Amino acid sequence: MLSEHDVQALVAYQPQAQVLSVFLNTDTRSDNTEAYKLRLRTMISGFEEEAPEDVRAVLEHVEHAYDRTGKSIAIFSCQQDNFFKAFSLSLTLRERARRLPRPYVKPIADLLDQYGHYGIALISQQDIRLLVYHLGAIEKDEHISGEAVRRYKIGRGSQASGRRGGETGSTRTQDATADRNVKKLAAHAARFFRENGIRRVLLGGTEENIARLMDQLPRRWRSLVAASFPIDVTASHAEIRRRSREAGKIAQRDHEQKLIDHIITSAAKGQEGVIRLDDTLGAVRDGSVQTLVIKEGYRAPGYLCPGCEYLTAQHLTACPFCGESFAEIEDAVEMAVRQVLIKGGDVTVIHTSEALEKAGSIGALLRY
Repeated sequence: MLSEHDVQALVAYQPQAQVLSVFLNTDTRSDNTEAYKLRLRTMISGFEEEAPEDVRAVLEHVEHAYDRTGKSIAIFSCQQDNFFKAFSLSLTLRERARRLPRPYVKPIADLLDQYGHYGIALISQQDIRLLVYHLGAIEKDEHISGEAVRRYKIGRGSQASGRRGGETGSTRTQDATADRNVKKLAAHAARFFRENGIRRVLLGGTEENIARLMDQLPRRWRSLVAASFPIDVTASHAEIRRRSREAGKIAQRDHEQKLIDHIITSAAKGQEGVIRLDDTLGAVRDGSVQTLVIKEGYRAPGYLCPGCEYLTAQHLTACPFCGESFAEIEDAVEMAVRQVLIKGGDVTVIHTSEALEKAGSIGALLRY
């Protein structure tokens, strides 16, 4: 599994030679083993002459070391620098191979944005189930119970006198117990989300119980609730993953559209947004990017200072900060992704957006 620590190590790695990065789908439910091995050989065959040791290392890993537990694998190899990393993933992804001066992290940023660090809370009147859903896999699962919610029998006279707007004394007792439970369980949820570095929250249960939980969650976590869905607190992992993916995809599309609209509008007003390559790279250099937004597949050449990593789309003779000569790079967008991740920003890869394409296929929401 690919952890946050692994991602940071990849983006911080500065090799002495180019890195071969490979992303391969290995889900044998839709394909057999020999088929994906053939696709791999075809994908990296163009690198055999310039990086034979890396090609050999990748092929040997898939042939002999890969345990085939996931649906895909991400591999990074720089044998000249004695570097090799492979990560099994629980999600399928777009297959590709790149050989660049740094590990190719754009697909990883895409996966983290769509499927990374979700907290799931399944709530009933008595119980809460808290899960971490990360990159297609459930990593943690805690179940906490409160008081039993019982329906007490009461006499006819008491029942009649206990009515209040059609509500029986028994129902009021149940509701009071459920409310006490949810208040305590919400505190457990907030602690769980905080301790596990949760970035977005999904809530599951009946509408009534979800509303109870929302009322009791601290404001910080209420603001991170991306979606909710009906489900029983005792649901299987397979059912939770399916419902979470469905709800998460809908919420992600809505979030992306609002983010793009906000960036474009803010850029037009000269506020906390920039669009197009040069202005966006300028914000990346300044360290002011909170969220970098790029169209999936967008690549653009640029120039990088090898001394201070000043990144620009303009052809300059010397770095204005350290005076070194610029090196032309194949993909300035990939380098921008790396620099944003290193500085603690987020990256959102947009798969479909006409508005973003018209704005230059790249932009950023700024911290200041």
